[in-house]
Amino acid sequence: MKKILTSLAVVATLSTALSADFARVEMGAGVWSQTPSGYAERTDGDGTLNLNGKYTSAEESSSEIYAWLLIKHPIPILPNIRLEYVTLTDEGTTKGSIDGVPLPLGGAPTSFDVTQFDIVPYYNILDNTFWTTIDLGLDIKVIQTDTAVGAVSSFGVTLYDGYTSSDTTVVPLLYVRTRVEIPVTNIGFEADVKAISDGTNTMYDIRAKVDYTLDFIPVVQPALEVGYRVQQLTVDDGDTQVDLNYSGIYAGLMLRF
Repeated sequence: MKKILTSLAVVATLSTALSADFARVEMGAGVWSQTPSGYAERTDGDGTLNLNGKYTSAEESSSEIYAWLLIKHPIPILPNIRLEYVTLTDEGTTKGSIDGVPLPLGGAPTSFDVTQFDIVPYYNILDNTFWTTIDLGLDIKVIQTDTAVGAVSSFGVTLYDGYTSSDTTVVPLLYVRTRVEIPVTNIGFEADVKAISDGTNTMYDIRAKVDYTLDFIPVVQPALEVGYRVQQLTVDDGDTQVDLNYSGIYAGLMLRF
């Protein structure tokens, strides 16, 4: 977390120094209290997990770190940029077989550690016009997943040795953001959607929040944000069935330059 905030602070400092080139810089970080739910089932044995069976989430909540940086410049032809970082964790049970090795009847404990990096080039459709902002762009979501299926023993006898894997996936999503600021209140309401779907397979990442800006500092304006975030992945391609959801409240600190 310290390294992330330091990196964002360096970028923000450089951006402020180049104020002739950048119109606005915003950054934030906080904690997302998310609860996973759902399952992932595979019957073909292909892919990173090489699973013939089913993973089911234990639906245990956890507090995860997020951070973001927004840079808006005055050159209309070039897109603005938004960078995001978030971690996810999920624990549950896998039943079936992995790499041709049958799992014990009760299944094996399984955990997922997911790191997401979002690179979002976007354009302003409205830029604080009548206190309303609308952004439209493309989210390039880089997903790094570490999977660990734990060993299973019974009465000192190892029934399954365990399995680990790492995978990186890049998913393009449509990005839409809307913000409305309430005049003379320092309060803003904001929502953004990142989504892609072909009618059968769907992925979306939706947030809605309210923030309050403390404007007693002229150059750097701190703010507080509180919101709700939902990530959903649905896959149905015959061999693979996935219905995973991560949702919960988040809160953090913002800085505006």
